[in-house]
Amino acid sequence: MRRFPRRPLDRPDLKPAAVGITLVGDGSAFLLTRRAPTLRGHAGQWALPGGRTDPGESAAAAARRELAEELGLALDADAELGALDDYATRSGYLITPVVLWAGDEPPLRPNPGEVSEVHRVPLDVIDVDPRFVAIPESDAPVIQLPILGRYVHAPTAAVLHQFREVVLHGRDTRVAHLEQPVFAWR
Repeated sequence: MRRFPRRPLDRPDLKPAAVGITLVGDGSAFLLTRRAPTLRGHAGQWALPGGRTDPGESAAAAARRELAEELGLALDADAELGALDDYATRSGYLITPVVLWAGDEPPLRPNPGEVSEVHRVPLDVIDVDPRFVAIPESDAPVIQLPILGRYVHAPTAAVLHQFREVVLHGRDTRVAHLEQPVFAWR
């Protein structure tokens, strides 16, 4: 992560947000959630723990705060390993993905108001080629990542694809140009 030349986006029109790619075990797995069906936005979607950044809060601090709120997992700043490129969403957010280390078997207490499922996903599960789909609403390809027996969509798919490329293969792959499916635009 330290050698990766992260590209921030200057998009003051978007609300800043952060997600955590939280590594667990010996670093060979990460935490992935399914959002609660009762949430106002993006209910039931697969997501990395995260949310809006509070005024004056860094992306890394926001990712750690959201991880504590969603999964009951409190991490210190020394758990931060780095960050990936910003990703602008169609729903009005500028997401900064932060890579975190949570240790071997961190205790998790999912908040049922925010999370319906939490999975420890082995990294080799995301070491797959994504599928790119054309849609009439955009000239950019929609990225879909085949994991957990289904397709995970952007922004989560874009972030995980970049993580795979950077961490598992040492490639500085960019994903900001990849599109989300229309259902995620709201």
